[in-house]
Amino acid sequence: MRVLGISGSPRSGGNTEILIKLALEQMAQEGFETDFLPLAGRTIKPCTACGGCAKSDKVECVLHDPDFEGVVERFMAADAVIVGSPVYFGSATPQTMALLDRVGYVARCKDNFLRRKPGAAVVVARRAGQNFTFAQLNYFFLISEMIVPGSTYWNVGLALDKGDINQDQEALETIRNLTTNMAWLTKKLAE
Repeated sequence: MRVLGISGSPRSGGNTEILIKLALEQMAQEGFETDFLPLAGRTIKPCTACGGCAKSDKVECVLHDPDFEGVVERFMAADAVIVGSPVYFGSATPQTMALLDRVGYVARCKDNFLRRKPGAAVVVARRAGQNFTFAQLNYFFLISEMIVPGSTYWNVGLALDKGDINQDQEALETIRNLTTNMAWLTKKLAE
């Protein structure tokens, strides 16, 4: 079984990436193959609602920007998806939403390939905005007919400078519990 973990931060090695990598390490311990997709250094064009994916004979986004190539296939290959984003001005990063909008549009036009896959959001903020961003990412999972596992708290953390998230013990424990639940759910769905 395979899990895709996405860090929607434009900064490499930051707190969101740390939490996503922790989640993937935990999933690997549960026997999952992991796939890490960082958005740092990538330019992902936003969806233009052109409808090209609906008209294409292929399962694809027709915009064809190089940094998006292969992303749809990675979502299709995953049995579960974890999406992380820092909070930027009260919401998920534009990179995160551009990626999810495009994958979501393609999925809905092509047999809804995200349906019934577990999906989980992970959010990091300096001070506030986690709840809205957490909900924003979960809206994507819900409209995609994905299944959202829970944890002991919302999957959020407080951090500013790189590495600060390692001091938020509650966030780290929440992510560990989330991945235990996600692994259990994904295995049950495969039975």
